[in-house]
Amino acid sequence: MGALSHLRVLDLSRVLAGPWSGQILADLGADVIKVERPGTGDDTRSWGPPFLKDAQGENTSEAAYYLSANRNKRSVTIDFTQPEGQRLVRELAAKSDIVIENFKVGGLAAYGLDYASLKAVNPKLIYCSITGFGQTGPYAKRAGYDFMIQGLGGLMSLTGRPEGEEGAGPIKVGVALTDILTGLYSTVAILAALAYRDQTGVGQHVDMALLDVQVACLANQAMNYLTTGTPPRRLGNAHPNIVPYQDFPTADGNFILTVGNDGQFRKFAEVAGQPQWADDPRFATNKQRVAHRAELIPLIRQATVFKTTAEWVSELEKAGVPCGPINDLAQMFQDPQVLARGLALDIAHPLAGSVPQVASPIRLSETPVEYRQAPPLLGEHTNAVLEEVLGMDIEAVLRLRSAGVI
Repeated sequence: MGALSHLRVLDLSRVLAGPWSGQILADLGADVIKVERPGTGDDTRSWGPPFLKDAQGENTSEAAYYLSANRNKRSVTIDFTQPEGQRLVRELAAKSDIVIENFKVGGLAAYGLDYASLKAVNPKLIYCSITGFGQTGPYAKRAGYDFMIQGLGGLMSLTGRPEGEEGAGPIKVGVALTDILTGLYSTVAILAALAYRDQTGVGQHVDMALLDVQVACLANQAMNYLTTGTPPRRLGNAHPNIVPYQDFPTADGNFILTVGNDGQFRKFAEVAGQPQWADDPRFATNKQRVAHRAELIPLIRQATVFKTTAEWVSELEKAGVPCGPINDLAQMFQDPQVLARGLALDIAHPLAGSVPQVASPIRLSETPVEYRQAPPLLGEHTNAVLEEVLGMDIEAVLRLRSAGVI
């Protein structure tokens, strides 16, 4: 039994940030009911190729993007632009603990599905709204997408090759990281609201914004600016506060060296055959290495090209110096540690036989994550949910289906 198996979540969200939060809650045991538009469903169902292939090797309608964020959920298709559809969603909300939605600010009020309306039918409800810019402020009504927020929120100014180098310029992160982080923060906020409700019996509205999360996650770089008044500059793969902490060339590629303290630097210098570096006043401490970055980095690059990546990783690991290769995803999923931790798995799927998934990183000793169900087909559980949760008989369900409500 999962840690959250006593909870029901009504997931009205689409794309990534909201569904990511819903999947985390579902992985932890919650009954997550994903409400989708009849006919089309979540936008990401069609965000391909690639698409999952069926047993005959033909593409299904399930895009890989959708499959990344919707396992362990039940899909119900309801047209809540119709009054009967709105009634169904309100009744489901009345029997739920949590609602997650990512419509534009005020977008659900027209359907009577905003927080105020659903709080009236369920005062204990925790209602999480995820938007680009939050419920207040001059940008509140704007749509917000991860790529745009990475730019506006400062992350891209820190990412990419520095000025003067080939290919210089801002670059977005290779996954929709702001969406993922917003999903994580939303889950934390929902669990905090649940803890408060356990003490008081009172639900609440959770206002989550991609921009807020993006700014919060600038972490040390934000503080570098706030304490100096100088915006940090792009450093490629280098670190603004630690040296050496970046990629270096090898005889057959590149590797990553992450020296976290002066003792590790001394060990690295010895393995590199340059023990004098550790006693050089320019390089003996991290503060001095940062100040003399332009002198030290070329020296290290001249040394690292004489060994292969595997040789550097092997020798530095023996010396206790953190380092590693730069893997593509094929190499990563074959890494011994990734295999040992079971980070790739398969779940039974009605069209494909099985669907690959990336395992949850959450490891709980008493209530481990269970992979109960593949990401659902569109509307796969409509009948079951309406009958089970709302107590509707099959005749009533068929009437709604014939009327196009479900």
